[in-house]
Amino acid sequence: MTAVKVIRVMGTAAESWEGAAHEAFQEASQSVDDISGINVERWTADVEDGEITECKVTTEIAFPVQH
Repeated sequence: MTAVKVIRVMGTAAESWEGAAHEAFQEASQSVDDISGINVERWTADVEDGEITECKVTTEIAFPVQH
């Protein structure tokens, strides 16, 4: 059995929550190797003048513990 570490990363994007999740993954992958999963915990957005201006996701990113 492999031990897995989970970190929380927030991503943002102007166009979509999917883009925000992708941004969180891309940022994490710059310093974390072998990401094995991503779980979107929370979806939020900023709104101005009745329009969504920025999508935000809080993610949990999982990767194996290295020995």
